[in-house]
Amino acid sequence: MAAAVGVQPRTSSLFHFPISSKDYLCNSSIYSSSIKGTVQLRVGIRHRRSDIRSVVAAAATNSSGVGERFYVNITGFPFPLGPFLNRRTLRSEAVKDCMWLFEQEQALGFSSVSTNIRMTVIKLKSGGLWVHAPIAPTKECIQLLKELGAPVEYIVLPTFAYEHKIFVSPFSRKFPRAQIWVAPRQWSWPLNLPLEFFGIFNAKTLKDEDSSAPWVEEIEQKVLSSPEVGIGPYVEVAFYHKRSRTLLVTDAVIFVPRQPPDCISKESLLASAKNGLAVKILSKGKKVPDEPVIDNKVNRQKGWERMVLQILFLGPSNLLEPNASFAQMSQKLIVSPIVKTLVFSKVPEKVRDWIDRIARDWRFNRIIPAHFAAPIRASRSDFLAAFAFLDDLLGERYVARPSLSLLFASIMGKASSYFPPDDMKTLSSLDQFLVSVGAVKKTVSGRKR
Repeated sequence: MAAAVGVQPRTSSLFHFPISSKDYLCNSSIYSSSIKGTVQLRVGIRHRRSDIRSVVAAAATNSSGVGERFYVNITGFPFPLGPFLNRRTLRSEAVKDCMWLFEQEQALGFSSVSTNIRMTVIKLKSGGLWVHAPIAPTKECIQLLKELGAPVEYIVLPTFAYEHKIFVSPFSRKFPRAQIWVAPRQWSWPLNLPLEFFGIFNAKTLKDEDSSAPWVEEIEQKVLSSPEVGIGPYVEVAFYHKRSRTLLVTDAVIFVPRQPPDCISKESLLASAKNGLAVKILSKGKKVPDEPVIDNKVNRQKGWERMVLQILFLGPSNLLEPNASFAQMSQKLIVSPIVKTLVFSKVPEKVRDWIDRIARDWRFNRIIPAHFAAPIRASRSDFLAAFAFLDDLLGERYVARPSLSLLFASIMGKASSYFPPDDMKTLSSLDQFLVSVGAVKKTVSGRKR
């Protein structure tokens, strides 16, 4: 499911799993829906906050930045995406003079569930900018982008997912000379409307391993385009920036940080810490105290942990005391339980082919997803380990990786693929229901379960 993710400035913790400086190699739409998941990776990931070279900038000229952050967004069926009027933007330098990350808070409807949404910007050898998964083009966001001192040449939509598609049109209007490129097989729900309805015109289609792409000398791409797993196909395009050895994905994998991203407001965190209806329902029968929430570090952390579990599981087993489940899901590279259950487990051959091609052809040492922590220091073996659950679905006959890589991925993948059974109950029940009404396929790549 899509969930989303602005606020008072504070010390940056945007990169909880940074890369050492020695690794830096480079001198309005209404109808749409997406099924999302996350992936985590535990092994081979090093993270020391003191190592990161980052610049967090704010373009606002006054203390609140309200005018620069104003952005009206009330669309999104069936779950509108917030914040509805105000979005703070943070910019960080991921690779010196070469790659920057822009983040905003994004909230799921009128709930107290938020996460971050990320736009990645790469400076090409031409001097122009390549923009991956654009975010809301507030005045603050555009000013931070213009401070890079380079023109936007390409705007890339790497997925079909609504929470990324919604910003392509307004963002592209700020840079009318930029070319727009989109993932293939775009669709929307409940009405399958053309891209022009979303304000996206003259877009070019991203193709698998396209040798004619204008950025191919610097950035390569591989497309995952699955058969329809329900109301539409799952489509995601992965990119590899050669000079920085960076893998860019949208929702294929995630790394949940121990602490909340800076872009999520304290107001959102404290709202999530309140013992509301959801907590009373998901409390394992324990008595839920009705008490005011004080603004402190403990309550902000509780709010973040509750957000994460609802994003990953929809209905986790115990929101009253989220610590244990959160500890099992954070600090490792994983595939989101939702994506794993409702998408990837339905088409394991397609997914296996995609990730094997990524690991075979691209020698990446960092991963940047569109949500949660980034950049993540991770190897190809770490990436494969997050998808170890595919081996159980496909059997050994399908595996064609070197023995050492297979052994490592198999051992470490058990930890990456383990999700608390109690937390998975709601998601598993939802999967069974969606299958029963025909919204999700019952088959696994054409074979009955």
